[in-house]
Amino acid sequence: MSITRYGTEGGVGTGGQKLPFARAVEAGGWLYVSGQTPMTDGEVVEGGIVEQTRLTFNNCLAIMHEAGYGVEDVVHVTTVLTDARYFSSFNKVFKEVFGDNPPARICSVQDLVVDCKVEVDVKCFRADRAPKHLKITTTKKAPYPGKGTAPDYRVIQIKALR
Repeated sequence: MSITRYGTEGGVGTGGQKLPFARAVEAGGWLYVSGQTPMTDGEVVEGGIVEQTRLTFNNCLAIMHEAGYGVEDVVHVTTVLTDARYFSSFNKVFKEVFGDNPPARICSVQDLVVDCKVEVDVKCFRADRAPKHLKITTTKKAPYPGKGTAPDYRVIQIKALR
């Protein structure tokens, strides 16, 4: 299995510092996008949580597009907010980005190294980019395994071929 790293030439962080990590790494059909903040050209763009969240997701989407992935390929999002009061506004933008096909997500409140309100990383998957020695099937709708009802969700099954 090959590994492709995007942005290893070093992105630019606050104060013009060169960042020592890849913007994203692709392996086995998976794309892992490093945490993105509301930055343009190495500087945090001022604004409220809605503006900063939109720019943060736009930064993620730009990296995903560069690697050949789209919003429909996002399977998990990790979010850090610096204030719990931002949760509702963040959710509104999240819904704008993902619509009726949201990925799994975790959201926490923590201090950030960068002076902004939000940081987001995403994990994407494309079965057509997975190794050929694996059989991967996806279903767009699957029955809810628990009690009661829940919205439809996607199931990914991976089986090793011999």
